[in-house]
Amino acid sequence: MTRVLIIDDEAPIRLLCRVNLEAEGMEVIEATDGESGIEKARHERPDVILLDVMMPRLDGWDVAEVLVRGKHTKEMPIIFLTARAEVRDRARGLDIGGIEYITKPFNPLELAPLIEALMERIRHDGIDLLRGEKLAELRALTRE
Repeated sequence: MTRVLIIDDEAPIRLLCRVNLEAEGMEVIEATDGESGIEKARHERPDVILLDVMMPRLDGWDVAEVLVRGKHTKEMPIIFLTARAEVRDRARGLDIGGIEYITKPFNPLELAPLIEALMERIRHDGIDLLRGEKLAELRALTRE
């Protein structure tokens, strides 16, 4: 069973994600802010993290940087789930180490298939290869 940590300060977003992911057989852990998200990532060891960017005190960029550098969290794939839709924001998220960048509003029915596909790619190719591919895609996009 895939374990997903949702770090988002908006309760309706967490609920929307949780209902749809649990309906697909995934276990969902929730954190309401960046600090508790880091702690839950360290202690709960999720398979994947859905991370909002705009949160009070510790934003998603800072959370991702802590997790990607952490001894026990650096291999956890991060999917940014945010209203920040500019190319430079997407670039920052992928440059930090995120493996996907989803902008709000989003279709919650697409989350579980996306997570399953990413987890399969990681099992097959490893997270470092996937992160490298995402960065290469983004660099090609920004050059055009």
